[in-house]
Amino acid sequence: MSKPILCLDFDGVIHSYSSGWKGADVIPDPPVPGAFDFIRRAQAHFRIAIYSSRSQQPGGLEAMKDYVALNSEIGFRDPITGLEWPLEKPPAMVTIDDRALCFTGNWAEYDPAELMRFQPWNKRTPEGNTP
Repeated sequence: MSKPILCLDFDGVIHSYSSGWKGADVIPDPPVPGAFDFIRRAQAHFRIAIYSSRSQQPGGLEAMKDYVALNSEIGFRDPITGLEWPLEKPPAMVTIDDRALCFTGNWAEYDPAELMRFQPWNKRTPEGNTP
């Protein structure tokens, strides 16, 4: 039986994205610590699909592939292979994204004004506020 898909966002999940957006084909920052070790371990259980807003932009897909090939071999013997690079969001069993919430099934729990204050993990202070 085929493995389920684990979809990983790229910026803020694999690429640390500390410099912010510089263009679809510009990926200047180091990886998020532990990202490639996690991907290697997850491959035993999942098909890994990397999908990003970069995926359909000129130069974005190739830049992500090059980034993963270059950075995934650092500290390891070989680069990661066997990844999937869809151009549309795949039908994943689960997705890891730094800018998403898990829906609880209860819309009453979500306040649009509160959502406007959302910050991804790399923009929060230890107290949960914007730096």
